[in-house]
Parts: sequence; structure tokens; C-alpha cells
Amino acid sequence: MTRHFLDLSDAGTAGIQAMLDDAIARKQARAGWPKGKVDADAPLAGHVLAMVFEKNSTRTRVSFDMAIRQLGGTSIVMDAGSMQLGRGETIADTARILSGYCDAIMIRTDDHQKVVDMAKYASVPVINGLTDASHPCQIMADMETILEAGFALPGLKVAWLGDGNNVLASIMEAGGLMGFDVVAACPQGYQPTEADLARGLGRAKVVGDPREAVEGADIIVTDTWISMGQAHAETKLAAMMPFQVTEALMAAAKPNAKFLHCLPAHRGEEVVDAVIDGPQSLIWQEAENRLHAQKAVLRWCFGQI
Repeated sequence: MTRHFLDLSDAGTAGIQAMLDDAIARKQARAGWPKGKVDADAPLAGHVLAMVFEKNSTRTRVSFDMAIRQLGGTSIVMDAGSMQLGRGETIADTARILSGYCDAIMIRTDDHQKVVDMAKYASVPVINGLTDASHPCQIMADMETILEAGFALPGLKVAWLGDGNNVLASIMEAGGLMGFDVVAACPQGYQPTEADLARGLGRAKVVGDPREAVEGADIIVTDTWISMGQAHAETKLAAMMPFQVTEALMAAAKPNAKFLHCLPAHRGEEVVDAVIDGPQSLIWQEAENRLHAQKAVLRWCFGQI
């Protein structure tokens, strides 16, 4: 049976833990190596990853490209605007065509249904590089970063500040699967849906007070508030500003609390420079871990984990 990675629940608790263990081990094994050197066992030698981008990308594009290279394979990178997909060819037809050429497909798009349809019609593994509903690859990297910082996932408290978006949906799903609590502080009108809350399997809740969210938290997370082309940006920004991650807010968390942000950041909006560049921030390690976590996702999709 073809393994797709559309959401964290596709892998389940045991699969996620196995991928995290693999990501950390492979990262450690490469310490000091040139970035382009292939892993010693080259587990995906001969494999080709098709990457389809309907949304702009820096981290997803480069990390997946480097991930398949380090595993011994190669990639083909395509922007939807330069494909027939951008001229009306269906997702179903695209999935069938790419399955004949490549060994796996990663797609970064807007509508989650497109990823679902890609997986339905593809005969090779399909990976969700981001949709409007979830961002599982990002949260794999976040969990790897948390483990590397010396935390255990079960019993952890993660505080989210800001928008009830796709990243929060995947964090709540991760909490439900891996046994940690998520407290999201979101303004009225920008809370996660009940369906997204349910992903937390009873371990996620929403509050209106940022300080309540961060009190006793181990990890503080936020994300960009205004996406490209989003309407009513000024109104949304005004509603979000009380949820900005500041030094004072970080001080209300545990003394050893860490800060995460999936990037790109709008400095001075969702977070201040003193936090994002401060000693509690793990954002650069988090960004690098997109590479290592996605190597594990790729291996899981091919049944190697």
C-alpha cells in the first residue's frame, strides 16, 4: 500500500517517533560534512522526487531538494505556472503523469483538497509541503528541535500566540498524537475551527488571554499573521497586536522556555526582535531541521522506517 504523508495522523504516534529518531540520528551522523555529500548508506539512490509549487517557498523548496540529494536521489522542481497544471490540467491527470516519471511527489499548495486528490490518483507517495489546512512537515521539524533542546514531548506545554491557522492545526494534531498540551491564545474571529481543535484529542484548548497561554509553558510558538494577498490586513493586524510575543510575555513562561517560529517572520508584528534574536529562540535550528525531518518523512513514505 502506498504511504502518503498528508497529515501527521497518516504516520501515527509510532511512525512519528520513528521518524524523529531517524532525523536526529542522521543529522548527528552528518556533523561536519559538506551539505552536498550523500549519506553513507544512500538509502534513496536512484529515486526521483517531483516537487510542485503553487505557493512561494524558501525553506520547503531548498530543504526538500537537499533532503532527497543527501539521501542519494534527485529532484525535479516545478512551479505550477510553468506546468500545464497552471493552464487547467487537472490534479488527477497531473498525479497520474508524475507517477509515471517520478518515485514521489511533494506539493505545496493552497487548497488541501488538491493534496488529497493528488494522493487519490497518484501511484507513488504524496507529501503535503503545505496547504491551507495543515503543515505537517513543519511540525516534524519543530518536534525534532524540541527534542534536541532537551525536552520530552509527553507532558510538554506548548503555547501558541496569534492566528488559528494551518500551522496551529498541525501542532494540535501533534499534541494529540505525542501527548503534549497546546494552549492557543487567539483573538475573537481568528480562533481555530472546532474540527482543528478536535485534532488535539482533548489536549488542545483556546483562550483569549496571552498570559494565560504562556504561563508555565515550555515552548512558545507564533507565525506570520498576514499572508500574501490576505484581505482586511489592517483590521486583522489590529486584532492581533495584543498577542505579540514580547520579552515580557516570554518571562511569564518557564525560565527555560524556548521560542519557535516557522518563518518568514514579520519582525515587529507577531514577534519583537529581542525575542526572535534572543537566547531563548531556536528558529535557525528549527529551520535547518526542516531538512533532517523531511529526510525521515521521505524514508517513511518509502517504507524504510
